[in-house]
Amino acid sequence: MKRTSRDIRTANRYGVLRQLVAASPTSRQQLAAATGLSLATVATLVGELLDLRMITEVGFEDSAGGRPRGLVAVNASGGALIGVDIAETYVHVELFDLGLNVLARAEEDMRPGESRPEQVVGHVAAAVGSVVAQAGIEGARVLGVGVCVPGQVDRDTGISEYAPNWDWHDVPLLDLLSEHISYPLYLDNPLRACAVAELWFGAARGRGDAVVVNLGTGVGAGLVLGGGLHRGVSNSAGEWGHTTLVLDGRLCHCGNHGCVETYVGAPGIMLNLRELSPGSPLLHPEDQTATVDALARGVAEGDPVALKVVRDTARYLGAGISDLVNLFNPEVVVLSSWVAATLGAPLVAEVREAVARHALRRPLAATEIVLSPIPTDPVCLGAATFALEGALQSVGQRNAARTTPARGRGVRPS
Repeated sequence: MKRTSRDIRTANRYGVLRQLVAASPTSRQQLAAATGLSLATVATLVGELLDLRMITEVGFEDSAGGRPRGLVAVNASGGALIGVDIAETYVHVELFDLGLNVLARAEEDMRPGESRPEQVVGHVAAAVGSVVAQAGIEGARVLGVGVCVPGQVDRDTGISEYAPNWDWHDVPLLDLLSEHISYPLYLDNPLRACAVAELWFGAARGRGDAVVVNLGTGVGAGLVLGGGLHRGVSNSAGEWGHTTLVLDGRLCHCGNHGCVETYVGAPGIMLNLRELSPGSPLLHPEDQTATVDALARGVAEGDPVALKVVRDTARYLGAGISDLVNLFNPEVVVLSSWVAATLGAPLVAEVREAVARHALRRPLAATEIVLSPIPTDPVCLGAATFALEGALQSVGQRNAARTTPARGRGVRPS
């Protein structure tokens, strides 16, 4: 889609603010060098961000005998952003300042059978209310709420088009949420959020090409190509969890057989354990988190069943990741989300060995495989950046004397 001059201006404003989040304080000259924009453009954008109180002047630095250069930095207290991670078993919400530092967290468990849209909306509204109350901020300071839900989403209409694990079809999620939440709302997918979080703060920072593998109840891959987030023509890129790993294999929620997700997502790992040792005390049949926690403890204690399950899971995962390595030739593959965090280094070590057995030698030699270093929820962090992007677009619309809608829609720059 052709971008308008307003889209480009929003993207440039976002790029300058992103650089300031990464390295504050800094000068306009350094911002121009880091973003590739002209000094005149940067000066104009900095002026706009100063007017919005998103950044602030913080003094001067000496410049090799010339005039001292003015320094600017993110004004962390200039607003708040909220990121919402809706997963199959929980809703996690974090509130951030403009420097993307976490100020408050809240979590709501979602038990099996609690996946009707109105139930999910209730959990999100409760958690959003909780973080605002915890942070003790005024609602006017909340610039936006980024909401990430698994499956295929339409950012422009705020519709969850298809969430296979819940059998959602065309759920008007943002309309439902707007009945309970008065802040601007922006919808996206957790795969994209994790990729942006790694690009801003994690293992993909400074990398041109990266793959962020999300391992939770569901499975997918966020793609960073050419230094930017890759969305695909319909914002559906990264549904790697629904590519075929085993012909005529396990039935998947999406209706196909043998999908990657059915072998390496949390329910698939539970099935790997059940097939190996049906009566294992490690298995908690109705509790994914407890089962994965038990496997992690078992591996640490040298339990042979736990070791075998993690090794078998890594074999499936390694075969799937080798396809990503061969296809995209990334600098880094990042294992993210709660299953990867819980199983940790032992899983990564097994995956590296498995990928080495399948990937082509040349692309593999250029690829690192690492665990996400982000200490907070990467989906919430990425979702907050989508809210920031949306807030900057809304500013651009107001500056252009356009009518701003009552709530946010998807934004195009990233």
